[in-house]
Amino acid sequence: MHKHAELDWRDGRVPVSTRFDDPYFSLDDGLSETRHVFLAGNGLPERFTPGFHIAELGFGTGLNLLAALEAWRASGTAGPLRFTTFEAFPMAPEDMIRAQGAFPELAEIAATLEPMWRDGRTSFETDELIFEMRVGDARITLPAWDGTADAWFLDGFSPAKNPELWEPALLASVAEHTAPGGTAATYSAAGDVRRALAAAGFAVSRVPGYGRKRHMSVARKEIP
Repeated sequence: MHKHAELDWRDGRVPVSTRFDDPYFSLDDGLSETRHVFLAGNGLPERFTPGFHIAELGFGTGLNLLAALEAWRASGTAGPLRFTTFEAFPMAPEDMIRAQGAFPELAEIAATLEPMWRDGRTSFETDELIFEMRVGDARITLPAWDGTADAWFLDGFSPAKNPELWEPALLASVAEHTAPGGTAATYSAAGDVRRALAAAGFAVSRVPGYGRKRHMSVARKEIP
């Protein structure tokens, strides 16, 4: 049985990891941050095509999944979105559902997935989503994965507090599991993160971040 995330609640609505002493989403506006960093940072929804595959380091509250699925639904792209996420400490279902409740704009989509979380499902398929959560240390689970992503959401806790998810070897594994021309985006603008992505074969850019974060990083895997 995997360990659930341990958390406190700030203002009764923002979950904060007690293990990593870091909030799960922006205290300003988590949904807007997700749209800016992970969707726009990966050129989405403009790049959506049938069979598009998003992969993610750090599932957290599931907010990024809900925002991506909302954008997928609005784009009218045919068939299901593929979404694979790597998470060492999944939230307990009741915590995840409570956290998602902070975003009424996503309530309809959240409601369609809520039964999956309550059942403890880590993989499922619907008409619009093929989902898999690979539970465990990503340094082990990602190299063992046989998938390839078109876009990566690099959303672990901050590199200073959760360095394991930002190690050069793991980011090299991200690159190995990225389609040519595929992308990655993260709220982090840390030099070590950008250098590791570049060493892995990404062309990396520092761009304006969201809210109080001045910068973030976007990356594109070079086409051979």
